[in-house]
Amino acid sequence: MNATSYVLLGVMSGTSLDGVDLAYVEFIKKDFWSYRILKSTTVPYSKIWVERLEKAVALPAQALKLLDEEYTQYLGSIIRAFIDQKPAEQLDAVASHGHTILHRPEAGLTYQIGNLPQLAGLIDKLVVCDFRVEDVALGGQGAPLVPVGDALLFKEYAACLNIGGFANISYDDGNKRIAYDICPTNIVLNTYARELGLDFDKDGELARGGRINEKVLDQLNALDYYTRPTPKSLGLEWVQEQIFPIMENSDLDAQDCIATFTEHMAAQIARNLRLSVAGKNSKNILITGGGAYNTYLIERISSLSDLALNIPDAQTIEFKEALIFAFMGALRLRNTPNVLSCVTGAPQDHCAGMVYSP
Repeated sequence: MNATSYVLLGVMSGTSLDGVDLAYVEFIKKDFWSYRILKSTTVPYSKIWVERLEKAVALPAQALKLLDEEYTQYLGSIIRAFIDQKPAEQLDAVASHGHTILHRPEAGLTYQIGNLPQLAGLIDKLVVCDFRVEDVALGGQGAPLVPVGDALLFKEYAACLNIGGFANISYDDGNKRIAYDICPTNIVLNTYARELGLDFDKDGELARGGRINEKVLDQLNALDYYTRPTPKSLGLEWVQEQIFPIMENSDLDAQDCIATFTEHMAAQIARNLRLSVAGKNSKNILITGGGAYNTYLIERISSLSDLALNIPDAQTIEFKEALIFAFMGALRLRNTPNVLSCVTGAPQDHCAGMVYSP
C-alpha cells in the first residue's frame, strides 16, 4: 500500500494507567508528512482494571495468558464503540500499541497484552499491532518507538520530551536520532497519589506543598541507569526493583514521597534537556504527555534548565503517542521503516508490526 493519504485509528495504553487513548488521524504524504487529528478521546480505566494491570507483572504465565485474552476483548469493545461513532468515513487500519506488562529487553522479553489476532475480528477492521517484539528479537531495546514520528512529524523542535508513565526524550544529533527513557515519572507519582485517595497530583500541588528529603533525593539521583550510555529503556520491573525500595525504606509519608520524587524527575529531565540542545541554535523543546499539565514540575524543569519549554494544545499533549502509533501503522502499510535502529540498538532500521485481517 503506497498511497499518499491514510486515515488510521491510533490506540495507546500507557504505564501511568490513565486509560486507553484513541486518536483518528489523517496523514498526507507529499514532499514531507503532515497530519490532522480528526477525533480523539480517552477511556479511563476502572479502579478494578488499574489494580489488575498494576499487579499483572507478577502473574504466572497461564494467568497472564488469560489476562491477555480478557484484555483483548475489553480493548476490542472500546475500539468498536469509538469506530461506531464514525469519526471519519475512511479507516485504513487500527494501529494499537496494547498495554505493556513485561519489558526486559536485556533478557529478550517484551510483552504487550491486547495484541492477539482476534482483535481484528472483534472490531471488523485491519489491525497493525505488537510493534516492539521484532526489535527485541533483533537484539534491540524495543523502545523507544515514538522517535520516528518525532523525526518526521515534529522536526521543527530541538527536542521532543514526553512525560507519561516514564519521561522519554528524542532529538537529532548530527545525522542520527537519539532517544531513550530518562526516568520514571507518573508511574511513581500516581502510586503515591492513590495512597492519598487521588488519581494523580493535579498541577503538582501535592509536590509543591510537600518536603524534599535530600538524602533520598541523592540516592535516587545516584542510580546507575542515569549514567548508562544509550540505547536504554525502562520498565515497571526496574521501578519495582530500584525506585520503590528507596522510597519505602525512607519512612517518608506519601506527600513527601511525591515532593522528593518530583524534584528527582525535574533534575534528571533538566540535565538531559541541556544535553539534547548542546551546540544547537534552537533551544525549543516540545513537551507532551500528562506530565505537561504538572505546573510545578514544569516550573522546576524550567528553573533547572533555562530552556524554551513549549506546551502545545491539549489534543497534542494528550494524544501524541496515539498519533504516532497511528503513524507507525501507516508506515507499516507502506512497508517502510518505522523503527529506528539508532535509538533501539537493533542492527538495522526495520518495519515492525503484526498485521491481522478481520
